[in-house]
Amino acid sequence: MSAEPDPLATVPRDRSGFRPRGLETTRLETFTDAAFAFSLTLLVVSLEPPTDFAALARALRDVPAFVMSGALLMVFWWGHEQWSRRYGLDDGPAVLLSTGLVFTVLIYVYPLRFVFGLMLSWLSQLTGLPLGSQTVAVTGPEDVNRLFLLYGVGFTAMCGWLTGLYVHAWRRRDALRLDAVEAWETRAGAGSWALLGSTGLLSILIAAIVPPSYLGLPGWAYMLSAFLMPAYARWADRRRPSPAGAAPPGP
Repeated sequence: MSAEPDPLATVPRDRSGFRPRGLETTRLETFTDAAFAFSLTLLVVSLEPPTDFAALARALRDVPAFVMSGALLMVFWWGHEQWSRRYGLDDGPAVLLSTGLVFTVLIYVYPLRFVFGLMLSWLSQLTGLPLGSQTVAVTGPEDVNRLFLLYGVGFTAMCGWLTGLYVHAWRRRDALRLDAVEAWETRAGAGSWALLGSTGLLSILIAAIVPPSYLGLPGWAYMLSAFLMPAYARWADRRRPSPAGAAPPGP
């Protein structure tokens, strides 16, 4: 009796050695894309066009904050996009986890915009550069810590939803017919989002226990990702199995 042909045998691998299973856009992916697109519009300070030059100048001062906030949102959007391309799952757990991501990003966009607007306004006061329109403000150091608590909860939650999606794909590895390379990439993907989320947890911890007089200290926790994520990527690359020897993963 002849063996059943592997439907993934002719699917080309991407640069990481993964054979994408989500080549067609699902309704779940479309829904998530729409939510991220709407979140980008919420980052705009005003949906009304400026009616005089002074209003135009104020609006342009907010462009750097919009670009930085939007770039961070795109990191999470790309994370979900890559997961969708790789696995193409739209079952119950995938819908639940993706819906959690959508709800979180729609709430997270407000502290996100506030944090970057406040940061650039602070830099503007230090340097005299036209950064930030000075439309956001806090009344004291206590507000800064509370702001980073809110921001950290949203950041950590979004990393957590994406970690959960990769864990779900790992649990479905037999049904997805993941080989050794793909199984390793799935585990590494879950680890990378969990590691990124740990910087948000650290920021929450600092904001909760460090006196507010250390102004802005919780925000520095996120700078660790600039060192942790490349180090983790190098560690994962050294341990990635060879595509030539790829075989279905064990239990």
